[in-house]
Amino acid sequence: MIYITGDTHGEFSRVDEVCDEFKTTREDILIILGDVGLNYYADFHDENKKKHLCELPITLFWIHGNHEQRPSNFEAYKEVIWNEGVVYIEKAFPNILFAKDGEIFDLNGLKTIVIGGAYSVDKFYRIYNNYGWWEDEQPSEEIKQYVEMKLEQVNWNIDVVLSHTVSLKYEPVEVFIGGIDQSKVDKSTEIWLDSIEKRLNYKKWYVGHYHTIKKINKLEIMFENFEKF
Repeated sequence: MIYITGDTHGEFSRVDEVCDEFKTTREDILIILGDVGLNYYADFHDENKKKHLCELPITLFWIHGNHEQRPSNFEAYKEVIWNEGVVYIEKAFPNILFAKDGEIFDLNGLKTIVIGGAYSVDKFYRIYNNYGWWEDEQPSEEIKQYVEMKLEQVNWNIDVVLSHTVSLKYEPVEVFIGGIDQSKVDKSTEIWLDSIEKRLNYKKWYVGHYHTIKKINKLEIMFENFEKF
């Protein structure tokens, strides 16, 4: 079985719950829609969390959020083919898979593309307080071109999209954090995803990032809920 959930931010009781409730094995997969919280500190804090997750009877498949470093920043990650797409894996934690942006995976027969990254509205707060923030949090032009090339290869027909943020038209403005001047928020990723959404023939689009639960047409924003994929 494949299950899916939203941001975890380093708190994995939800993963434990999925394993307990569904009696999972390593053949089962849990998709996490970014901001997992495993490559944030780049020290023993992350290492201890990975050790815990590596002991669980499940395979974790996660996409890039805006509160974690990209795997390309770490020597320990190696690229491997998994379910027809490229993932990054650390040898010590073989059941924790970090999806490469733009790759198309076969998940239970569904063609599924991954598009991670987003802008951090808490960017300046994190920089001021010396918390983790990384310039490559959003998809680069190179990543955007790669995503569009992969979609061209399938004639812009896909079953499922997994992204961290939404296309601009689906922004859940009702949950925006008060006191933030939205005119100063970089929405370039959302604008680009809008152009993707307009061209793409898809069945379902899953998103994290907004810490809310909402369904709009074929789009589903997830947070602490989990469900079968």
